[in-house]
Amino acid sequence: MAELNELVEGVVRRERARILGGLVRLSGSLDAAEEAFQEATLVALHEWKDRGAPANPGAWLMTVAKNRARDQRRHRAVADAKSAPILEDEMDVQKASNEVAETIDTVTDDYLRLILACCHPELGTDNQIALTLKVVCGFSTEEIARAFVSSEDTISQRVLRAKETIEKKQLAYALPARTELPARVVAALGVVYAVFNEGHTSKSGPLMRLDLQAEALRLGLLLGELVPREPEVLGLVAIMAFGAARAQTRVDEEGVPILLSAQDRARWNRPLLREGLTALQRARSLGGRGPYVLQAEIAACHGTAPSWLETDWKKILGLYDDLFAFARSPIVALNRAIAISMCRGPEAALRELAPIEAPLSTYHLFYATRADFAARSGRDARADLRKAFELATNEGERKLLARRLAAS
Repeated sequence: MAELNELVEGVVRRERARILGGLVRLSGSLDAAEEAFQEATLVALHEWKDRGAPANPGAWLMTVAKNRARDQRRHRAVADAKSAPILEDEMDVQKASNEVAETIDTVTDDYLRLILACCHPELGTDNQIALTLKVVCGFSTEEIARAFVSSEDTISQRVLRAKETIEKKQLAYALPARTELPARVVAALGVVYAVFNEGHTSKSGPLMRLDLQAEALRLGLLLGELVPREPEVLGLVAIMAFGAARAQTRVDEEGVPILLSAQDRARWNRPLLREGLTALQRARSLGGRGPYVLQAEIAACHGTAPSWLETDWKKILGLYDDLFAFARSPIVALNRAIAISMCRGPEAALRELAPIEAPLSTYHLFYATRADFAARSGRDARADLRKAFELATNEGERKLLARRLAAS
């Protein structure tokens, strides 16, 4: 049974966005699409247990989900005589989709279409991102809370408020026209970045999920095609390319993270580094100096430095100063403190952490970072290491913290 659950979970994870995109076109409702998808997943768990998985699980799941969506439409049509005519077959669905596409010049990729449809400006950026990660990307509330460095209750409320706003204002999950894209790009970038970050450091299981990294980079490149003169999109593409370039050097043979300071830079993926630098240069040429471009500039400093000690830390600190002016978030402050530790020493960095301890009280990397500063200052770091170990959820990170505890 565990093997079956793992198989179904894998298919759901890989096919969710594509199937939901097709179901939304069929039903016109994300809620109805999500319900049909969930019902199809339950049918898969039941039928595959007895008959075994089909040769093409994704196609099977899509077919069953579409049948469930059509059944829902029939039930609604009976209950509401004013309901729109039911689209009985795939040719009708495709025809309707084509008619829509002709009137709203926009993207055709199902995953990105659905992200942009959910990122409705009426919802507010944080609510857009939370709703899209929950419904479209299939993130758990805990995973979204982790992405926002927030509580699960806060995230649940954001998703609830977004759904209530959609219902109250009767907002359609409509495909945005090209002229409407700029209003949705900010939230779409937040969604794509959250997907990449979950692939970069997963909540549980292996440290990285390379499939999520690749999918996020693909979505970023598609966004770049839609809004080719938006520097922030190029900045995010650069960030993801730089991050993906280091993937093969980020864990040891036991799956334990290797810190940036100890990674074998000769093994970094040079084509991906070049892709990141190309995207960043394009962003610069467009005058980009927003949060994503600044983060890309920081990543470029790391990606082009011959070694950890030869990194241009003064430049990085200046970039973090600029970034903090844009986004005065505790995460930015934490990362800025690392640059301060390299420029001014660990004692100066420790002083920077006091104001952000409360908002980062559930974030294991805050305590792991403070432990590093304390150890370099000759202080006892064990209490912070133990706290970091308690809060960490990824097994690889816990092993690394255990090693540090044992050595302290």
